[in-house]
Amino acid sequence: MSPRTRITTLNLGSQSLELAEFRVQPQGGLILCGYRSRELLADPSRETSRRAQIVATVREMMAELEIRGGPVSYTVAEESVFARFVKLPPIEEEKIERIIFFEAQQNVPFPIDEVVWDYQLVGGGEGEQIQVILAAIKADLLEEINDAVEETGLRTSIVDLATMALYNAFRYNYGELEGCSLLVDIGARTTNLLFIEPGKIFTRSVPIGGSSVTSAIAKEFNESFAAAESRKKRDESVALAGDTERLDGDGARVSKIVRSTMTRLHAELLRSISHYCTQQQGKAPERVFLSGGGASTQSIQEFFHEKLQLPTDFFNPLRNVAVADSANPKEISRSTHLLGEPVGLALRMARHCPMELNLRPKIVVRRQEFEKRRPFLIAAAVCFVLGLLGWGAYYAQGAHIVRRTTEGLEEKVDAMRRIETQMSQVRKQTASLDNVSTPLVAAINDRSFWPQIVEELNARLPREDIWITELVPTSGGKSLGAPDARMVRADTTPVPTPSSSRPEAAPAGPAIDSLLVRGLYLFNPKQQEVVVDYFRNLVASPWFAIDPRNQAKVIKPTTPNNAEWAFPYELRLDLRKPVPLP
Repeated sequence: MSPRTRITTLNLGSQSLELAEFRVQPQGGLILCGYRSRELLADPSRETSRRAQIVATVREMMAELEIRGGPVSYTVAEESVFARFVKLPPIEEEKIERIIFFEAQQNVPFPIDEVVWDYQLVGGGEGEQIQVILAAIKADLLEEINDAVEETGLRTSIVDLATMALYNAFRYNYGELEGCSLLVDIGARTTNLLFIEPGKIFTRSVPIGGSSVTSAIAKEFNESFAAAESRKKRDESVALAGDTERLDGDGARVSKIVRSTMTRLHAELLRSISHYCTQQQGKAPERVFLSGGGASTQSIQEFFHEKLQLPTDFFNPLRNVAVADSANPKEISRSTHLLGEPVGLALRMARHCPMELNLRPKIVVRRQEFEKRRPFLIAAAVCFVLGLLGWGAYYAQGAHIVRRTTEGLEEKVDAMRRIETQMSQVRKQTASLDNVSTPLVAAINDRSFWPQIVEELNARLPREDIWITELVPTSGGKSLGAPDARMVRADTTPVPTPSSSRPEAAPAGPAIDSLLVRGLYLFNPKQQEVVVDYFRNLVASPWFAIDPRNQAKVIKPTTPNNAEWAFPYELRLDLRKPVPLP
Protein backbone atom coordinates (compact mmCIF):
# COMPACT_ATOMS: atom_id res chain seq x y z
CA MET A 1 0.00 0.00 0.00
CA SER A 2 1.38 3.42 -0.92
CA PRO A 3 1.99 5.46 2.25
CA ARG A 4 0.15 8.71 2.86
CA THR A 5 1.83 11.78 4.33
CA ARG A 6 -1.13 12.36 6.68
CA ILE A 7 -3.04 9.48 8.25
CA THR A 8 -6.28 9.71 10.24
CA THR A 9 -7.34 6.79 12.44
CA LEU A 10 -10.45 6.23 14.53
CA ASN A 11 -10.97 3.58 17.21
CA LEU A 12 -14.67 2.86 17.82
CA GLY A 13 -14.77 1.27 21.25
CA SER A 14 -17.94 0.19 22.98
CA GLN A 15 -17.77 3.12 25.44
CA SER A 16 -14.92 5.27 24.10
CA LEU A 17 -13.75 6.91 20.89
CA GLU A 18 -10.14 7.71 19.98
CA LEU A 19 -9.23 9.93 17.02
CA ALA A 20 -5.57 10.31 16.08
CA GLU A 21 -3.61 11.96 13.29
CA PHE A 22 -0.18 10.69 12.21
CA ARG A 23 2.47 11.82 9.75
CA VAL A 24 4.70 9.43 7.84
CA GLN A 25 8.42 10.11 8.07
CA PRO A 26 10.56 9.85 4.92
CA GLN A 27 12.22 6.75 6.35
CA GLY A 28 8.83 5.08 6.87
CA GLY A 29 8.38 5.77 10.58
CA LEU A 30 5.36 7.37 12.21
CA ILE A 31 4.91 10.65 14.06
CA LEU A 32 1.84 11.17 16.23
CA CYS A 33 0.64 14.71 15.44
CA GLY A 34 -2.61 14.83 17.39
CA TYR A 35 -4.82 12.68 19.58
CA ARG A 36 -8.20 13.06 21.23
CA SER A 37 -10.33 10.59 23.17
CA ARG A 38 -13.89 10.81 24.44
CA GLU A 39 -16.05 8.52 26.52
CA LEU A 40 -19.58 7.50 25.52
CA LEU A 41 -20.98 7.10 29.00
CA ALA A 42 -24.09 4.98 28.61
CA ASP A 43 -25.61 2.04 30.36
CA PRO A 44 -24.62 -0.94 28.14
CA SER A 45 -28.10 -2.43 28.72
CA ARG A 46 -29.68 0.53 26.93
CA GLU A 47 -28.30 1.43 23.51
CA THR A 48 -30.43 4.42 22.50
CA SER A 49 -28.62 7.04 20.48
CA ARG A 50 -25.17 5.55 19.83
CA ARG A 51 -25.01 6.68 16.22
CA ALA A 52 -25.87 10.28 17.12
CA GLN A 53 -23.26 10.22 19.91
CA ILE A 54 -20.60 8.89 17.55
CA VAL A 55 -21.29 11.53 14.91
CA ALA A 56 -21.38 14.43 17.37
CA THR A 57 -18.31 13.25 19.31
CA VAL A 58 -16.17 12.56 16.23
CA ARG A 59 -17.06 15.96 14.77
CA GLU A 60 -16.05 17.61 18.02
CA MET A 61 -12.67 15.83 18.04
CA MET A 62 -12.13 16.62 14.34
CA ALA A 63 -12.70 20.31 15.07
CA GLU A 64 -10.14 20.21 17.91
CA LEU A 65 -7.55 18.51 15.67
CA GLU A 66 -8.51 20.72 12.68
CA ILE A 67 -9.33 17.67 10.53
CA ARG A 68 -11.77 18.62 7.78
CA GLY A 69 -12.26 15.23 6.18
CA GLY A 70 -10.32 12.79 4.05
CA PRO A 71 -9.58 9.06 4.25
CA VAL A 72 -9.87 7.34 7.63
CA SER A 73 -9.15 3.86 8.93
CA TYR A 74 -11.25 2.71 11.85
CA THR A 75 -11.73 -0.36 14.02
CA VAL A 76 -14.90 -2.14 15.01
CA ALA A 77 -15.29 -3.55 18.51
CA GLU A 78 -14.50 -7.23 18.92
CA GLU A 79 -17.96 -8.07 20.27
CA SER A 80 -19.47 -6.98 16.92
CA VAL A 81 -17.28 -9.35 14.90
CA PHE A 82 -17.29 -13.14 14.59
CA ALA A 83 -13.71 -14.42 14.46
CA ARG A 84 -12.61 -18.01 14.08
CA PHE A 85 -9.16 -19.65 13.82
CA VAL A 86 -9.12 -22.55 11.35
CA LYS A 87 -6.23 -24.90 10.53
CA LEU A 88 -5.83 -26.29 7.02
CA PRO A 89 -3.51 -29.04 5.84
CA PRO A 90 -0.73 -28.16 3.37
CA ILE A 91 -2.48 -27.63 -0.01
CA GLU A 92 -1.78 -26.07 -3.38
CA GLU A 93 -2.04 -22.31 -3.53
CA GLU A 94 -4.73 -22.31 -6.22
CA LYS A 95 -7.05 -24.37 -3.98
CA ILE A 96 -6.69 -22.23 -0.88
CA GLU A 97 -9.38 -19.66 -1.74
CA ARG A 98 -11.99 -22.31 -2.59
CA ILE A 99 -11.33 -24.20 0.64
CA ILE A 100 -11.38 -21.02 2.72
CA PHE A 101 -14.71 -20.02 1.17
CA PHE A 102 -16.09 -23.43 2.11
CA GLU A 103 -14.72 -23.07 5.67
CA ALA A 104 -16.31 -19.61 5.93
CA GLN A 105 -19.70 -21.03 4.95
CA GLN A 106 -19.33 -23.74 7.58
CA ASN A 107 -18.03 -21.57 10.43
CA VAL A 108 -19.81 -18.22 10.07
CA PRO A 109 -23.15 -18.52 11.91
CA PHE A 110 -24.99 -16.37 9.34
CA PRO A 111 -25.79 -16.76 5.65
CA ILE A 112 -22.60 -15.84 3.82
CA ASP A 113 -24.41 -13.29 1.62
CA GLU A 114 -25.58 -11.39 4.73
CA VAL A 115 -22.09 -10.74 6.10
CA VAL A 116 -18.91 -8.96 5.13
CA TRP A 117 -15.99 -11.29 5.71
CA ASP A 118 -12.27 -11.55 5.11
CA TYR A 119 -9.45 -13.93 5.94
CA GLN A 120 -5.74 -13.88 6.72
CA LEU A 121 -3.20 -16.66 6.34
CA VAL A 122 -0.75 -17.07 9.22
CA GLY A 123 2.35 -19.27 9.19
CA GLY A 124 2.29 -22.39 7.05
CA GLY A 125 5.78 -23.15 5.84
CA GLU A 126 6.60 -26.02 3.54
CA GLY A 127 4.81 -29.16 4.74
CA GLU A 128 3.23 -27.34 7.71
CA GLN A 129 -0.40 -26.66 8.56
CA ILE A 130 -1.83 -23.31 7.48
CA GLN A 131 -3.59 -21.22 10.10
CA VAL A 132 -6.46 -19.13 8.73
CA ILE A 133 -8.10 -16.28 10.61
CA LEU A 134 -11.71 -15.80 9.50
CA ALA A 135 -13.50 -12.59 10.46
CA ALA A 136 -17.09 -11.70 9.62
CA ILE A 137 -19.57 -8.99 10.59
CA LYS A 138 -23.23 -8.58 9.74
CA ALA A 139 -23.50 -6.36 6.66
CA ASP A 140 -26.35 -4.24 8.02
CA LEU A 141 -24.51 -3.57 11.29
CA LEU A 142 -21.33 -2.63 9.41
CA GLU A 143 -23.27 -0.29 7.11
CA GLU A 144 -24.82 1.41 10.13
CA ILE A 145 -21.39 1.95 11.70
CA ASN A 146 -19.91 3.12 8.39
CA ASP A 147 -22.78 5.57 7.79
CA ALA A 148 -22.10 7.14 11.19
CA VAL A 149 -18.37 7.50 10.40
CA GLU A 150 -18.88 8.95 6.92
CA GLU A 151 -21.59 11.31 8.15
CA THR A 152 -18.79 13.24 9.87
CA GLY A 153 -17.14 13.99 6.50
CA LEU A 154 -14.51 11.23 6.67
CA ARG A 155 -14.19 8.60 3.91
CA THR A 156 -13.60 4.99 4.86
CA SER A 157 -10.34 3.46 3.69
CA ILE A 158 -9.78 0.43 5.98
CA VAL A 159 -12.09 -1.30 8.49
CA ASP A 160 -10.00 -3.37 10.88
CA LEU A 161 -10.59 -5.45 14.01
CA ALA A 162 -9.41 -3.93 17.26
CA THR A 163 -7.43 -7.07 18.12
CA MET A 164 -5.70 -7.19 14.74
CA ALA A 165 -4.74 -3.50 15.01
CA LEU A 166 -3.27 -4.24 18.45
CA TYR A 167 -1.35 -7.18 16.98
CA ASN A 168 0.20 -5.01 14.25
CA ALA A 169 1.15 -2.35 16.81
CA PHE A 170 2.71 -4.99 19.06
CA ARG A 171 4.76 -6.55 16.27
CA TYR A 172 5.96 -3.10 15.19
CA ASN A 173 7.09 -2.11 18.69
CA TYR A 174 8.13 -5.48 20.18
CA GLY A 175 9.16 -7.46 17.10
CA GLU A 176 12.41 -8.54 18.72
CA LEU A 177 10.75 -10.55 21.51
CA GLU A 178 11.07 -14.34 21.39
CA GLY A 179 8.71 -16.86 22.93
CA CYS A 180 5.04 -16.22 23.70
CA SER A 181 3.72 -12.87 24.86
CA LEU A 182 0.20 -12.38 26.28
CA LEU A 183 -1.41 -9.01 25.55
CA VAL A 184 -4.42 -8.33 27.82
CA ASP A 185 -6.58 -5.53 26.40
CA ILE A 186 -9.14 -4.60 29.09
CA GLY A 187 -12.00 -2.76 27.43
CA ALA A 188 -15.40 -1.56 28.57
CA ARG A 189 -17.45 -4.65 27.75
CA THR A 190 -14.87 -7.29 26.91
CA THR A 191 -11.26 -8.14 27.57
CA ASN A 192 -9.36 -9.25 24.47
CA LEU A 193 -6.55 -11.74 24.99
CA LEU A 194 -3.83 -11.93 22.32
CA PHE A 195 -1.32 -14.79 22.40
CA ILE A 196 1.55 -13.64 20.20
CA GLU A 197 4.45 -15.79 19.05
CA PRO A 198 6.77 -15.34 16.05
CA GLY A 199 4.61 -16.39 13.10
CA LYS A 200 1.64 -17.33 15.30
CA ILE A 201 -1.35 -15.55 16.83
CA PHE A 202 -4.46 -16.54 18.76
CA THR A 203 -7.14 -14.28 20.21
CA ARG A 204 -10.03 -14.78 22.59
CA SER A 205 -12.60 -12.33 23.95
CA VAL A 206 -13.80 -12.58 27.55
CA PRO A 207 -17.08 -10.83 28.45
CA ILE A 208 -15.55 -9.08 31.46
CA GLY A 209 -14.49 -5.43 31.36
CA GLY A 210 -14.89 -2.00 32.84
CA SER A 211 -18.67 -2.11 32.54
CA SER A 212 -18.71 -5.25 34.69
CA VAL A 213 -17.05 -3.28 37.48
CA THR A 214 -19.41 -0.32 37.00
CA SER A 215 -22.50 -2.55 37.06
CA ALA A 216 -21.29 -4.23 40.26
CA ILE A 217 -20.66 -0.83 41.89
CA ALA A 218 -24.09 0.41 40.83
CA LYS A 219 -25.67 -2.67 42.43
CA GLU A 220 -23.55 -2.38 45.58
CA PHE A 221 -24.33 1.30 46.17
CA ASN A 222 -27.83 1.20 44.66
CA GLU A 223 -27.13 4.07 42.25
CA SER A 224 -27.33 4.80 38.53
CA PHE A 225 -24.81 3.53 36.00
CA ALA A 226 -23.48 7.07 35.42
CA ALA A 227 -23.01 7.68 39.16
CA ALA A 228 -21.30 4.31 39.53
CA GLU A 229 -18.96 5.16 36.64
CA SER A 230 -17.98 8.42 38.36
CA ARG A 231 -17.40 6.59 41.63
CA LYS A 232 -15.25 3.99 39.85
CA LYS A 233 -13.04 6.67 38.29
CA ARG A 234 -12.64 8.37 41.65
CA ASP A 235 -11.90 5.33 43.81
CA GLU A 236 -10.90 2.61 41.32
CA SER A 237 -8.02 0.44 42.47
CA VAL A 238 -7.36 -3.27 42.88
CA ALA A 239 -7.21 -4.34 46.50
CA LEU A 240 -4.02 -6.38 46.76
CA ALA A 241 -3.45 -9.21 49.17
CA GLY A 242 -2.84 -7.71 52.63
CA ASP A 243 -4.31 -4.30 51.72
CA THR A 244 -7.88 -4.99 52.80
CA GLU A 245 -7.21 -4.07 56.44
CA ARG A 246 -5.80 -0.63 55.73
CA LEU A 247 -8.69 0.27 53.38
CA ASP A 248 -11.96 1.53 54.82
CA GLY A 249 -15.09 3.35 53.76
CA ASP A 250 -16.52 3.46 50.24
CA GLY A 251 -13.07 3.28 48.69
CA ALA A 252 -12.51 -0.12 50.30
CA ARG A 253 -15.84 -1.39 48.99
CA VAL A 254 -14.98 -0.23 45.46
CA SER A 255 -11.51 -1.80 45.64
CA LYS A 256 -12.97 -5.11 46.75
CA ILE A 257 -15.47 -5.04 43.87
CA VAL A 258 -12.65 -4.33 41.42
CA ARG A 259 -10.55 -7.15 42.90
CA SER A 260 -13.51 -9.55 42.67
CA THR A 261 -13.98 -8.69 38.98
CA MET A 262 -10.26 -8.95 38.24
CA THR A 263 -10.18 -12.31 40.02
CA ARG A 264 -12.88 -13.57 37.66
CA LEU A 265 -10.83 -12.21 34.77
CA HIS A 266 -7.76 -13.99 36.13
CA ALA A 267 -9.68 -17.29 36.14
CA GLU A 268 -10.62 -16.71 32.48
CA LEU A 269 -6.97 -15.95 31.72
CA LEU A 270 -5.90 -19.28 33.17
CA ARG A 271 -8.56 -21.14 31.17
CA SER A 272 -7.50 -19.32 27.99
CA ILE A 273 -3.82 -20.12 28.57
CA SER A 274 -4.69 -23.78 29.11
CA HIS A 275 -6.79 -23.83 25.92
CA TYR A 276 -4.04 -22.14 23.91
CA CYS A 277 -1.39 -24.59 25.07
CA THR A 278 -3.47 -27.76 24.66
CA GLN A 279 -5.81 -27.04 21.74
CA GLN A 280 -3.69 -24.61 19.72
CA GLN A 281 -0.31 -26.24 20.48
CA GLY A 282 1.03 -22.90 21.64
CA LYS A 283 3.73 -22.12 24.17
CA ALA A 284 2.97 -20.89 27.67
CA PRO A 285 3.22 -17.07 27.94
CA GLU A 286 6.55 -15.78 29.16
CA ARG A 287 5.42 -12.21 29.77
CA VAL A 288 2.20 -10.18 30.06
CA PHE A 289 1.37 -6.75 28.63
CA LEU A 290 -1.66 -4.69 29.74
CA SER A 291 -3.56 -2.22 27.55
CA GLY A 292 -7.02 -0.72 27.14
CA GLY A 293 -9.04 1.56 29.38
CA GLY A 294 -8.98 -0.93 32.26
CA ALA A 295 -5.18 -0.81 32.33
CA SER A 296 -5.38 2.56 34.08
CA THR A 297 -6.77 0.90 37.22
CA GLN A 298 -4.49 1.54 40.17
CA SER A 299 -2.35 -1.48 41.20
CA ILE A 300 -3.58 -3.64 38.30
CA GLN A 301 -0.01 -4.39 37.20
CA GLU A 302 0.89 -5.67 40.66
CA PHE A 303 -2.34 -7.72 40.78
CA PHE A 304 -1.64 -9.66 37.57
CA HIS A 305 2.02 -10.07 38.46
CA GLU A 306 0.96 -11.52 41.82
CA LYS A 307 -1.63 -13.86 40.23
CA LEU A 308 0.23 -15.02 37.11
CA GLN A 309 3.76 -14.96 38.48
CA LEU A 310 4.97 -13.58 35.14
CA PRO A 311 6.75 -10.35 34.22
CA THR A 312 3.90 -7.84 33.75
CA ASP A 313 4.23 -4.47 32.06
CA PHE A 314 2.05 -1.92 30.29
CA PHE A 315 1.94 -2.15 26.49
CA ASN A 316 3.61 0.91 24.97
CA PRO A 317 2.43 1.35 21.35
CA LEU A 318 4.56 4.51 21.07
CA ARG A 319 7.81 2.69 21.73
CA ASN A 320 8.91 3.16 18.09
CA VAL A 321 6.56 6.05 17.27
CA ALA A 322 7.64 9.67 17.64
CA VAL A 323 5.33 12.25 19.23
CA ALA A 324 5.18 15.75 17.82
CA ASP A 325 5.23 18.76 20.18
CA SER A 326 1.84 19.80 18.81
CA ALA A 327 0.34 16.57 20.18
CA ASN A 328 1.07 17.57 23.82
CA PRO A 329 3.45 14.74 24.83
CA LYS A 330 2.55 15.03 28.54
CA GLU A 331 -1.12 14.39 27.82
CA ILE A 332 -0.23 11.59 25.39
CA SER A 333 1.86 9.85 28.05
CA ARG A 334 -1.27 9.56 30.23
CA SER A 335 -3.17 7.89 27.37
CA THR A 336 -0.47 5.54 26.07
CA HIS A 337 -2.47 2.45 27.10
CA LEU A 338 -5.30 3.55 24.74
CA LEU A 339 -3.18 4.15 21.63
CA GLY A 340 -2.64 0.55 20.52
CA GLU A 341 -5.52 0.51 18.02
CA PRO A 342 -4.79 3.98 16.51
CA VAL A 343 -1.11 3.07 16.00
CA GLY A 344 -2.00 -0.29 14.46
CA LEU A 345 -4.42 1.41 12.05
CA ALA A 346 -1.83 4.01 11.06
CA LEU A 347 0.67 1.25 10.27
CA ARG A 348 -1.88 -0.32 7.91
CA MET A 349 -1.92 2.87 5.82
CA ALA A 350 1.83 3.51 6.03
CA ARG A 351 3.36 0.11 5.32
CA HIS A 352 2.67 -3.59 4.85
CA CYS A 353 1.66 -5.28 8.11
CA PRO A 354 1.63 -8.91 9.22
CA MET A 355 -2.16 -8.77 9.68
CA GLU A 356 -4.18 -7.06 6.92
CA LEU A 357 -7.83 -8.00 7.38
CA ASN A 358 -10.19 -5.44 5.88
CA LEU A 359 -13.95 -5.58 6.49
CA ARG A 360 -15.00 -2.83 4.10
CA PRO A 361 -18.71 -2.36 3.35
CA LYS A 362 -19.74 -3.09 -0.21
CA ILE A 363 -20.35 0.59 -0.96
CA VAL A 364 -16.77 1.40 0.08
CA VAL A 365 -15.39 -1.42 -2.07
CA ARG A 366 -17.28 -0.12 -5.11
CA ARG A 367 -16.10 3.43 -4.47
CA GLN A 368 -12.46 2.41 -4.10
CA GLU A 369 -12.60 0.29 -7.25
CA PHE A 370 -14.02 3.26 -9.12
CA GLU A 371 -11.22 5.50 -7.82
CA LYS A 372 -8.67 3.00 -9.11
CA ARG A 373 -10.27 3.09 -12.53
CA ARG A 374 -10.62 6.87 -12.59
CA PRO A 375 -7.27 7.60 -14.34
CA PHE A 376 -8.19 5.22 -17.13
CA LEU A 377 -11.63 6.77 -17.43
CA ILE A 378 -10.08 10.23 -17.66
CA ALA A 379 -7.68 9.06 -20.36
CA ALA A 380 -10.57 7.52 -22.26
CA ALA A 381 -12.51 10.77 -21.96
CA VAL A 382 -9.57 12.76 -23.36
CA CYS A 383 -9.29 10.40 -26.32
CA PHE A 384 -13.00 10.70 -26.89
CA VAL A 385 -12.81 14.51 -26.92
CA LEU A 386 -9.91 14.45 -29.39
CA GLY A 387 -11.91 12.12 -31.61
CA LEU A 388 -14.82 14.53 -31.48
CA LEU A 389 -12.59 17.40 -32.55
CA GLY A 390 -11.35 15.36 -35.50
CA TRP A 391 -14.82 14.52 -36.61
CA GLY A 392 -15.96 18.10 -36.02
CA ALA A 393 -14.34 19.43 -39.16
CA TYR A 394 -15.85 16.66 -41.21
CA TYR A 395 -19.31 17.31 -39.89
CA ALA A 396 -19.00 21.08 -40.37
CA GLN A 397 -19.31 20.56 -44.12
CA GLY A 398 -22.18 18.21 -43.58
CA ALA A 399 -23.87 20.82 -41.42
CA HIS A 400 -23.78 23.30 -44.30
CA ILE A 401 -25.63 20.85 -46.55
CA VAL A 402 -28.12 20.08 -43.81
CA ARG A 403 -28.75 23.79 -43.29
CA ARG A 404 -29.79 24.26 -46.89
CA THR A 405 -32.12 21.28 -46.68
CA THR A 406 -33.54 22.57 -43.43
CA GLU A 407 -34.61 25.82 -44.99
CA GLY A 408 -36.85 23.90 -47.37
CA LEU A 409 -38.49 22.15 -44.43
CA GLU A 410 -39.23 25.27 -42.39
CA GLU A 411 -42.71 25.68 -43.82
CA LYS A 412 -43.63 22.12 -42.96
CA VAL A 413 -42.21 22.60 -39.46
CA ASP A 414 -44.39 25.69 -38.89
CA ALA A 415 -47.49 23.67 -39.76
CA MET A 416 -46.41 20.94 -37.36
CA ARG A 417 -45.88 23.50 -34.60
CA ARG A 418 -49.50 24.64 -34.92
CA ILE A 419 -50.58 21.04 -34.52
CA GLU A 420 -48.25 20.71 -31.51
CA THR A 421 -49.95 23.70 -29.87
CA GLN A 422 -53.32 22.05 -30.27
CA MET A 423 -51.96 18.79 -28.82
CA SER A 424 -50.52 20.67 -25.82
CA GLN A 425 -53.96 22.02 -25.05
CA VAL A 426 -55.40 18.52 -25.23
CA ARG A 427 -52.66 17.23 -22.88
CA LYS A 428 -53.50 19.96 -20.34
CA GLN A 429 -57.15 18.96 -20.43
CA THR A 430 -56.13 15.31 -19.95
CA ALA A 431 -53.96 16.20 -16.95
CA SER A 432 -56.85 18.15 -15.41
CA LEU A 433 -59.15 15.14 -15.78
CA ASP A 434 -56.45 12.91 -14.27
CA ASN A 435 -56.30 15.13 -11.18
CA VAL A 436 -60.05 14.70 -10.75
CA SER A 437 -60.02 10.93 -11.28
CA THR A 438 -56.96 10.10 -9.16
CA PRO A 439 -58.77 10.29 -5.74
CA LEU A 440 -61.59 8.14 -7.15
CA VAL A 441 -59.13 5.51 -8.39
CA ALA A 442 -57.35 5.56 -5.03
CA ALA A 443 -60.67 5.06 -3.21
CA ILE A 444 -61.49 2.07 -5.41
CA ASN A 445 -58.07 0.57 -4.74
CA ASP A 446 -58.42 1.11 -0.97
CA ARG A 447 -61.60 -0.95 -0.95
CA SER A 448 -59.50 -4.09 -1.16
CA PHE A 449 -57.24 -3.10 1.76
CA TRP A 450 -59.29 -4.52 4.64
CA PRO A 451 -60.25 -7.78 2.85
CA GLN A 452 -56.56 -8.30 2.18
CA ILE A 453 -55.75 -7.64 5.87
CA VAL A 454 -58.36 -10.19 6.96
CA GLU A 455 -57.09 -12.68 4.37
CA GLU A 456 -53.52 -12.16 5.60
CA LEU A 457 -54.52 -12.77 9.24
CA ASN A 458 -56.37 -15.96 8.26
CA ALA A 459 -53.60 -17.22 6.00
CA ARG A 460 -50.97 -16.96 8.76
CA LEU A 461 -53.22 -18.34 11.50
CA PRO A 462 -52.07 -21.79 12.74
CA ARG A 463 -54.28 -24.60 11.46
CA GLU A 464 -55.44 -25.89 14.84
CA ASP A 465 -56.30 -24.85 18.40
CA ILE A 466 -56.63 -21.08 17.77
CA TRP A 467 -59.09 -18.70 16.16
CA ILE A 468 -59.88 -15.00 15.93
CA THR A 469 -62.97 -13.55 17.60
CA GLU A 470 -62.48 -9.80 17.23
CA LEU A 471 -60.57 -7.18 15.21
CA VAL A 472 -60.36 -3.67 16.67
CA PRO A 473 -58.72 -0.82 14.70
CA THR A 474 -56.82 1.72 16.79
CA SER A 475 -55.49 5.20 16.16
CA GLY A 476 -52.71 6.57 18.32
CA GLY A 477 -53.24 3.72 20.79
CA LYS A 478 -57.00 4.39 21.09
CA SER A 479 -59.66 1.97 19.87
CA LEU A 480 -62.12 3.07 17.20
CA GLY A 481 -65.77 2.11 17.25
CA ALA A 482 -68.21 1.31 20.05
CA PRO A 483 -66.28 0.84 23.35
CA ASP A 484 -66.62 -2.25 25.51
CA ALA A 485 -64.67 -3.46 28.52
CA ARG A 486 -61.81 -4.88 26.49
CA MET A 487 -61.60 -1.73 24.33
CA VAL A 488 -61.42 0.44 27.46
CA ARG A 489 -58.55 -1.65 28.70
CA ALA A 490 -56.84 -1.28 25.30
CA ASP A 491 -57.36 2.50 25.36
CA THR A 492 -55.66 2.77 28.75
CA THR A 493 -52.65 0.78 27.57
CA PRO A 494 -49.68 3.08 26.86
CA VAL A 495 -48.73 3.41 23.22
CA PRO A 496 -45.72 1.16 22.68
CA THR A 497 -42.45 2.53 21.47
CA PRO A 498 -42.02 1.94 17.70
CA SER A 499 -39.99 -1.13 16.89
CA SER A 500 -36.91 -1.31 14.71
CA SER A 501 -39.11 -2.29 11.74
CA ARG A 502 -39.79 1.11 10.24
CA PRO A 503 -43.36 1.58 8.99
CA GLU A 504 -44.09 4.01 6.25
CA ALA A 505 -44.46 7.67 7.18
CA ALA A 506 -47.73 8.31 9.02
CA PRO A 507 -50.37 10.53 7.36
CA ALA A 508 -50.59 14.12 8.49
CA GLY A 509 -54.12 13.67 9.88
CA PRO A 510 -55.79 10.98 12.06
CA ALA A 511 -55.21 7.46 10.79
CA ILE A 512 -55.70 3.83 11.74
CA ASP A 513 -52.15 2.80 12.63
CA SER A 514 -52.65 -0.60 14.29
CA LEU A 515 -55.04 -3.48 14.92
CA LEU A 516 -55.98 -5.31 18.09
CA VAL A 517 -56.49 -8.99 17.23
CA ARG A 518 -58.36 -10.88 19.92
CA GLY A 519 -59.29 -14.50 20.03
CA LEU A 520 -59.16 -17.80 21.84
CA TYR A 521 -56.90 -20.79 21.78
CA LEU A 522 -57.88 -24.27 22.96
CA PHE A 523 -56.29 -26.16 25.80
CA ASN A 524 -53.56 -27.99 23.89
CA PRO A 525 -50.10 -29.53 24.45
CA LYS A 526 -48.32 -26.39 23.29
CA GLN A 527 -50.59 -24.08 25.32
CA GLN A 528 -49.78 -20.40 24.71
CA GLU A 529 -46.95 -21.32 22.34
CA VAL A 530 -49.62 -21.56 19.63
CA VAL A 531 -50.05 -17.77 20.02
CA VAL A 532 -46.26 -17.36 19.77
CA ASP A 533 -46.36 -19.41 16.56
CA TYR A 534 -48.99 -17.02 15.22
CA PHE A 535 -46.73 -14.08 16.17
CA ARG A 536 -43.77 -15.65 14.31
CA ASN A 537 -45.92 -16.23 11.22
CA LEU A 538 -46.97 -12.57 11.23
CA VAL A 539 -43.35 -11.31 11.41
CA ALA A 540 -42.92 -12.03 7.69
CA SER A 541 -46.18 -10.28 6.76
CA PRO A 542 -45.79 -7.32 4.38
CA TRP A 543 -48.80 -5.61 6.00
CA PHE A 544 -47.57 -5.32 9.58
CA ALA A 545 -44.47 -3.73 11.15
CA ILE A 546 -43.44 -6.33 13.75
CA ASP A 547 -40.10 -6.49 15.53
CA PRO A 548 -39.29 -10.23 15.95
CA ARG A 549 -37.08 -9.38 18.93
CA ASN A 550 -39.83 -7.52 20.80
CA GLN A 551 -42.43 -10.20 21.36
CA ALA A 552 -43.68 -8.59 24.59
CA LYS A 553 -44.79 -5.49 22.67
CA VAL A 554 -47.14 -7.49 20.42
CA ILE A 555 -48.51 -10.28 22.64
CA LYS A 556 -50.54 -9.54 25.74
CA PRO A 557 -49.49 -12.29 28.19
CA THR A 558 -52.05 -14.83 29.42
CA THR A 559 -51.72 -17.67 31.89
CA PRO A 560 -53.47 -20.94 30.96
CA ASN A 561 -54.81 -23.29 33.60
CA ASN A 562 -56.35 -26.73 33.74
CA ALA A 563 -59.82 -25.46 34.64
CA GLU A 564 -60.86 -23.98 31.31
CA TRP A 565 -61.02 -25.35 27.78
CA ALA A 566 -60.05 -22.14 25.97
CA PHE A 567 -58.05 -19.04 26.83
CA PRO A 568 -58.10 -15.53 25.42
CA TYR A 569 -55.18 -13.87 23.69
CA GLU A 570 -54.55 -10.42 22.26
CA LEU A 571 -52.08 -9.15 19.65
CA ARG A 572 -51.30 -5.51 18.91
CA LEU A 573 -50.20 -5.28 15.26
CA ASP A 574 -48.80 -2.00 13.88
CA LEU A 575 -49.68 -1.35 10.24
CA ARG A 576 -46.80 -0.60 7.88
CA LYS A 577 -49.07 1.83 6.01
CA PRO A 578 -51.54 3.68 8.28
CA VAL A 579 -55.03 4.20 6.83
CA PRO A 580 -56.20 7.84 6.93
CA LEU A 581 -59.51 8.43 8.63
CA PRO A 582 -62.15 10.32 6.65
